[in-house]
Amino acid sequence: MTHNNESQYTRVNITDKFWKNYQTLINDVVIPYQWDALNDNLPDTEPSHAIENFKIAAGELDGEFYGMVFQDSDVTKWLEAVAYSLANKPDPSLENLADDVIQLIGKVQCDNGYINTYFSVKAPDAKWHNLCECHELYCAGHLIEAAVAYYQTTGKDALLNIACRFADHIDQVFGHKPDQLLGYPGHPEVELALMRLYEVTEQPRYLDLCNFFVEQRGQSPHYYDEEYQRRGQTSYWHIHGPAWMVKDKAYSQAHLPLTEQQVAVGHAVRFVYLLTGVAHLARLSGDQDKVAICKTLWQDMVNKQMYVTGGIGSQSEGESFSCEYDLPNDTAYTETCASIGLMMFANRMLQLDTNSHYSDVMERALYNTVLAGMAMDGKHFFYVNPLEVHPSSIPHNHIYDHVKPVRQRWFGCACCPPNIARIIGSLGNYLYTVKQDTVLTNLYIGSTSTLATEYGNLTITQSGDYPWKETITLCIDESPNQAISLGLRIPDWCSQPSMTVNGNQYSLEDAVENGYALINQVWQSGDTITLTLPMETLILRGHAKLRHSAGKISVQRGPLVYCIEEADNGSELYNLRLDSDAAFTVVQGEGLFEGKTLLKTQAVKILGPQDSETSLYRYHSSKPQWVSQPLTLIPYFTWANRGEGEMRVWITEKE
Repeated sequence: MTHNNESQYTRVNITDKFWKNYQTLINDVVIPYQWDALNDNLPDTEPSHAIENFKIAAGELDGEFYGMVFQDSDVTKWLEAVAYSLANKPDPSLENLADDVIQLIGKVQCDNGYINTYFSVKAPDAKWHNLCECHELYCAGHLIEAAVAYYQTTGKDALLNIACRFADHIDQVFGHKPDQLLGYPGHPEVELALMRLYEVTEQPRYLDLCNFFVEQRGQSPHYYDEEYQRRGQTSYWHIHGPAWMVKDKAYSQAHLPLTEQQVAVGHAVRFVYLLTGVAHLARLSGDQDKVAICKTLWQDMVNKQMYVTGGIGSQSEGESFSCEYDLPNDTAYTETCASIGLMMFANRMLQLDTNSHYSDVMERALYNTVLAGMAMDGKHFFYVNPLEVHPSSIPHNHIYDHVKPVRQRWFGCACCPPNIARIIGSLGNYLYTVKQDTVLTNLYIGSTSTLATEYGNLTITQSGDYPWKETITLCIDESPNQAISLGLRIPDWCSQPSMTVNGNQYSLEDAVENGYALINQVWQSGDTITLTLPMETLILRGHAKLRHSAGKISVQRGPLVYCIEEADNGSELYNLRLDSDAAFTVVQGEGLFEGKTLLKTQAVKILGPQDSETSLYRYHSSKPQWVSQPLTLIPYFTWANRGEGEMRVWITEKE
């Protein structure tokens, strides 16, 4: 089989100080740390057993499977992160280690192409019996994604060949023929993976298989009910009672055919993974019904169910969406993986539909919730990303059972840490969108990128100190001798942008289309564009129906949402009041915050009760007394790097 090795990952070199530091952290700290976790070499953490599961399935060790039914995906997501790391920074020893893991996966592969250590070791007779609950196709998807990435970044096709054999087996198992299954995954992931596999192999059967899974979803009679009866009404998960996943079909976005769905529902990660695949499929198939449903579900999600930090999935029950305008702050679930999936969905929508709204959301998720998911040391992680924390209440109230006031070293369900590693490693793939003769700049990250347009390569060097400073420079290094439209995103938070081309002022009045300032010309080497995005400190208020932010304001500068922490402002943050007209001072951080911008202003704080006042409630008490207090705000993604303490994004507004 011939493969297409064209990849943006190998043609984008990130030089930006902010993001280069993060990619170096991934290369030097996170990947080795996660390798230790996968091999159970981290003290005082829950064992992963993931590599050992593969060794047992390969016949190299005796033992029993341990971990989640989807434990294999931790290994393949790690491999995908390694692939991007090798593209960013060649490392022969790491590449040899990855090759050894790939060889191990090959030993696990069955003669028919099937791979899954849980079912090979623990339940060999139950393969493809429980698609609703058991993640076989989810694990297959992550293996395929790792294979595509590893091939594109290293040129090695061993894992890709393994993935193709597995995908061909899946293609034989599922379909409309009499001896095939009409099922589809409970946890979407294979759909987006198959589209990536299709693009690299150009084999139509992979696109067709993705389309099959998408179009079968939610059809009647319901496949989850049928397989539940066939397996004798047994369930894998009993967290919320027997067969709860089978009964709650909205949890898996399987309650209706996709084209009939109008609102974002269910498990948030599953939702955005599914729609990432559907948007990719819609673009390559030209299916306008799928295009329309992607737009409808996107709008519902971001306009009614997304946090100001770019987090989605507000409730812990089912790690899921709740309903419109229900976005509690202190119990927010907002799984890190969900915001990563949101970025993936946004990126596919940009390829499908030119509109800066998608890149605005992508940027919001990236700089806030995604970055907050990992500590600055690269060794501690958040699964859940609340917008308000009161640590002393957490141990005593079960509504906070999912909330952690400090990041954890690892998780029994460790989907988030390797997901962070792979998204930061592959960040180059999110900077630009190329459409024939148009190149859209989505993210402002210092880099040198060679982009394939329909007329030939366009090489752009981007520089600046974003997200801290307001000036971005793009220099053309190479261009074909044809007119190309270069679009620069005007962020939704910027009200007075300005731009020069080769030192001459460029009018934006008529140049901005769908949020991008478009310049169409034959570019010459050395042409330079300077974009200035004034970074005012902005006050945000929630929608009138968003009760959780009523009477409160949040603060944003550039793409960064800011918060207040106990470490700077003392305890009882709920007693602080901030005037929306307050003047903010931009200051440069020190120590832990070196290179980062903090904000300072003046607030007021209610005086606490006298020691003699013991009553919880008081009749006709005098109005509260206020004292002036300086206030320090830090970027939300940096919170909880100084130990345990209170934190708030939404601050009560002073009347």
